[in-house]
Amino acid sequence: MPPAGAAPRTHSRILPLTRSFIRSFVRSLVRPLVRQEVVAIKKIRVAEKSAGIDVTALREVKYLKELDHPNVVRLIEVISLKRGIALVFERMDTDLENVIKDRSLVLSKGDIKAYMLGMLQALSYCHERWVLHRDIKPNNFLLSRDGKIKLTDFGLSRVYGSPDRNYTSQVFARWYRPPELLFGSTCYGPSVDVWALGCVFAELLMRKPWFAAESDVEVLSLIFNALGTPKGEDWGGLKNMPGFLKFSDRKGVPLKTQFPGVEAEALDLLSKMVALDARRRISAADALEHAYFKVNPPPTAPEHLPKPHKRDHLDEDAKRKRGGRGNDDEEDEPTDPKKQKEFGDVSKALF
Repeated sequence: MPPAGAAPRTHSRILPLTRSFIRSFVRSLVRPLVRQEVVAIKKIRVAEKSAGIDVTALREVKYLKELDHPNVVRLIEVISLKRGIALVFERMDTDLENVIKDRSLVLSKGDIKAYMLGMLQALSYCHERWVLHRDIKPNNFLLSRDGKIKLTDFGLSRVYGSPDRNYTSQVFARWYRPPELLFGSTCYGPSVDVWALGCVFAELLMRKPWFAAESDVEVLSLIFNALGTPKGEDWGGLKNMPGFLKFSDRKGVPLKTQFPGVEAEALDLLSKMVALDARRRISAADALEHAYFKVNPPPTAPEHLPKPHKRDHLDEDAKRKRGGRGNDDEEDEPTDPKKQKEFGDVSKALF
């Protein structure tokens, strides 16, 4: 008999942590929270002998919990699982890379301007909060069916601002990596993100990558073929970079020749975003005030943008063809693919 006044003893049954149980458990937690909103789940599993959660996943959680902007993907919840975590995101339907590659979609000048406006607003917001993204590329901008564009994948992001802090140069996919990083610079700021977004801008205009090559040297060669080799002060310290290589003098090709039919204001903004001297590169905030956004045609309203098709997940070969992804191995424990396995990604909905 239990003591007088004691709470009655209850019995509980321990349920096995199966995949179906986790799914129903996550659904029970998330659905009331987001009012029946369809969400996306990114599961990160830790192997049995792992030292812990992959540092890039922890970093992504940290920054997405701190950032709140209409053009940054929303992290709804982080759920602890027995052998890892589940990141619950708002659902998005496709990414900008699929829009660029889909030749059935016609992108007007207003459409491109609308995409650039949203991307620059996301980047400006991050830089205002001293966050470098360091992985700007088309498939890291997600799109919804109502035309919203949002920046995602903050696994390589870092806070900047300390004058004596060094970073790795092995960030960004190779095709979007600025010259200073291709030459091995370890001291840089938000201009590296602006260069990468300039390459995305060019890709929207051309419907193909601007500097697609298999090695850093080949990318640099394409850059100098297009923009010319710097002269005198235009080198902006590139000659002092640890991996500097001397290239023969090249004149470059006028942007109006490379991008026929594109308005002068767009080419002027592009030239400022891909200035070879990082010190002369326009900031994201200043780019938003550029004349490009003030002349006709105006940016297309989000609801009138071309409707994206379902996002196609790139396999590893496709990712390598797009220049791969950087490895942020400075100051932190390097990523070990044997220690963690990702189930799904930001755009895979389980409900």
